[in-house]
Amino acid sequence: MQTIGLVFSSIIYPFSHLFMSTTYISLSLLDFILTFSLYIYRRRINLEGRDIERKQAMRKKESKSLNLTVSLPTNEESSLSKFLTKDGTFKEGNLLVNKDGVRILTPNEDEIPPPIKPSDEIMMNFDDIEKVKEIGSGSSGHVLLVRHKWTGQFFALKVIKMTIDENIRKHIVEELKINQSSQCQNVVVYYQTFYDNGFISIVLEYMDGGSLADFLTKVKRIPEKHLAVISKQVLKGLMYLHHEKHIVHRDLKPSNLLINHGGEVKITDFGVSAILSCTSDQRDTFVGTYSYMSPERISAGTYGYKSDIWSLGILLLECATGEFPYTPQEEEGWISFYELLEAIVDHPPPCAPSDKFSPEFCSFISSCAQKDPLKRPSARELMDHPFINMYEDADVDLASYFTNDGSPLATFTIPN
Repeated sequence: MQTIGLVFSSIIYPFSHLFMSTTYISLSLLDFILTFSLYIYRRRINLEGRDIERKQAMRKKESKSLNLTVSLPTNEESSLSKFLTKDGTFKEGNLLVNKDGVRILTPNEDEIPPPIKPSDEIMMNFDDIEKVKEIGSGSSGHVLLVRHKWTGQFFALKVIKMTIDENIRKHIVEELKINQSSQCQNVVVYYQTFYDNGFISIVLEYMDGGSLADFLTKVKRIPEKHLAVISKQVLKGLMYLHHEKHIVHRDLKPSNLLINHGGEVKITDFGVSAILSCTSDQRDTFVGTYSYMSPERISAGTYGYKSDIWSLGILLLECATGEFPYTPQEEEGWISFYELLEAIVDHPPPCAPSDKFSPEFCSFISSCAQKDPLKRPSARELMDHPFINMYEDADVDLASYFTNDGSPLATFTIPN
């Protein structure tokens, strides 16, 4: 339009005095001038277009005479993987960009951030984790499945509301101290802790099979050969806690044993754990889940590491039979909670039915469920029990068992 204006002005200008001084120029003359201007403009455009086409044709003729060839990149070189990772992160040199923002790597970092390890405190930032879903809840908080934005790793985020209750605060502090110091293959890995707006958030290893309680709800009973492998892993965790860290768990039960796709079983939840100064010390506090408590704890007596051994025997017997060992005779259940505690203290200890289980398993349960803690073997001694090693040649595959027969958590898939 600017060109039309210039052409129009160049034509109109010589006659402009006529418009200013006379009134006899008709509208038909103005129409003629405008039409003529448009004609000149369109002709000029056509000439320029033909000139461009002529030059392009000459260039093609020259390139053919020179026998020029063009090399195209191979499929591998033009692959998206050269600049786009599987999780949708654009990378070019030391620059990473994804939906969560921009990150420039330092010279010491690899192009793709490596998986975060428990010792990599500096790599774990609260703003870098995003919620996927809630996977558990309780009276004092809940557990979230979260994802690290940069590495794509999944973690379990245990969120606890900080209250003015002194006992709850002590339990939180105790758990943090134990988590901070515990690094064992059969204890759930601790990564980091954050405090924000009245909540303590603990970043833990994500066990994708859920708890042993979840698994038991699905399968009803666990075969002996699988229990042997499970027992061995739990004993390794207890050996570490008892003999290396001098920790009594105090709340060992199916819901505090977590499993994953790799066939691993790990101890978790140290909210009521106690740290003893040495392996011979005893505790006299009354904290934990009563159903799996040893008789000496229910009686408010002193207790030590052997109280965890009692709990192990009770939970394994429950997994084997599909029923909690202390079942009331009446169909209505226990008349009161104290009646259950009385049964644990006063009744004979439970045992595995000899007509349904091997002598080795029955012996193992009876060893754990000795009412006298002095007669119970330690976790280290139980590692040498015949039951623990009797299925070593059976090639028991816990990974396939947990995956194929497990709870929905074991088949968890990440949404696109």
